[in-house]
Amino acid sequence: MKASVTAHRTYTVSRIDDRVYGAFLEHLGRAVYEGIYEPTHPTADANGMRGDVANLVRELDVPFVRYPGGNFVSAYNWEDGIGPKEDRPTRLDLAWHTSESNEVGIHEFADWAESVGTDMMLALNLGTRGIQEARDFVEYVNHPGGSAWSDLRKKNGRADPWNVKLWCLGNEMDGPWQVGHKTAYEYGRLANETAKAVRAFDRNLELIVCGSSHANMPTYPEWERTVLEETYDEIDHVSLHMYFRNPEKNTADYLALNQKLDDYIGTVASTIRYVKSKKRSKKDVTICFDEWNVWYHSNQQDREILDGANGWPHAPGLLEDIYNFEDVLQVGCVLNTFIRNADTVKLAAIAQLVNVIAPIMTEKGGRAWRQTIFWPFWFASRYGRGTALHLVTDGPGYDCAHGDNVPFVDVSGVHDEAAGTVTLFVVNRSQTDTIELDTRLAGFGKLRVETHKMIRHDDLEAVNTADRPDEVAPQDGTGASLDGEHLTCPLPALSYHVIRLRA
Repeated sequence: MKASVTAHRTYTVSRIDDRVYGAFLEHLGRAVYEGIYEPTHPTADANGMRGDVANLVRELDVPFVRYPGGNFVSAYNWEDGIGPKEDRPTRLDLAWHTSESNEVGIHEFADWAESVGTDMMLALNLGTRGIQEARDFVEYVNHPGGSAWSDLRKKNGRADPWNVKLWCLGNEMDGPWQVGHKTAYEYGRLANETAKAVRAFDRNLELIVCGSSHANMPTYPEWERTVLEETYDEIDHVSLHMYFRNPEKNTADYLALNQKLDDYIGTVASTIRYVKSKKRSKKDVTICFDEWNVWYHSNQQDREILDGANGWPHAPGLLEDIYNFEDVLQVGCVLNTFIRNADTVKLAAIAQLVNVIAPIMTEKGGRAWRQTIFWPFWFASRYGRGTALHLVTDGPGYDCAHGDNVPFVDVSGVHDEAAGTVTLFVVNRSQTDTIELDTRLAGFGKLRVETHKMIRHDDLEAVNTADRPDEVAPQDGTGASLDGEHLTCPLPALSYHVIRLRA
């Protein structure tokens, strides 16, 4: 079988916002405690942050990390995480049925973010709290000094403001599971008034309003319409979430889930355009996909803790999905979808970063390693910066629960004019056939194949562990050949590829 792709330098989607390769850390399970923070670990720095984990985060080069939640934020008092650690209260976290020591708060997280070279995206509690607490938090974080909250920050050891630009107005407020769940109108009114209050402090903040928690919500997409009609003039992005599951072990259906993702993005983009037109606005609102990942492997083992059978443990193992090779292909398809929608999806955050449905895993007191999904994210973050190309594709496909004629070959392309490179990210979803990729590259001048990397394994269930950290890892691809403007490359069944061409 053969799949053809045409890429032309002139035909593009949009400049890719680097922030589409962001990440997320919530006070959930071992994401923070034993994830990034473990003072007794041999690699811990003076602040108690694990050096081995920090090195792996630096490899991913995430432009921002969303914090502190997530469901956690909807009952969180940010003031609990400031001041001397010995004076900080222990709270019961209603979202995940655990206890929170508040040993890590805004100061510790900000220092860690600075140490790994990333910015902060901070979430405001609009579940149990509201406008006053939000404006106080923004003042504490961003005001230089001379006010009660900024002077308290200085007293607590941070002289200069952090100047955080990205702020989430709550989390998943459409979800009945959320502490402080609201109707779309209730939430929209609160979000709008909160946005106005923090914008009175700084007009240049980027504010993110809650969209639907997933595309199966009964209120979707009416939720987006109502919320945007209430908030459109005061916000910049609408947040979407989606997790990808394969509990039935149906590979064909699983690897086609990004078709549903594409529809989800398109529907919300259309809703944004509708509200913009209705309001006669010149302002553009875009999508922040600030929670996405594969999540289903750990569901059963988490039930006891989430149901409260073990009381209120501190930092138990929760949502610790162990990812396999099949998940590499899924994450590759999701990232391709974001690149192809670069005109609409401007920010995104893989959920999460360490231990909790994460590309990085740790042992308490021991090793840290890269999960299988680390690699497609690493390649996209490293090579997927530039301009998304509008590709014309043609090739064989298959029918499944998520669409008809789903193409076996899922591909995105990125042109980095400054670097003189064109990069193709390619997944072959066929379970049986090698597919010959035939790509015409027009208008880019003379190119050469600089890099061809492939991830493939004979066992879809193969995983990386502390003892076998490289069981699923990139290897050199074979067969990529360039003849003038024509690139050909064989794509073995169920394989992920990165082909990088340089002028």
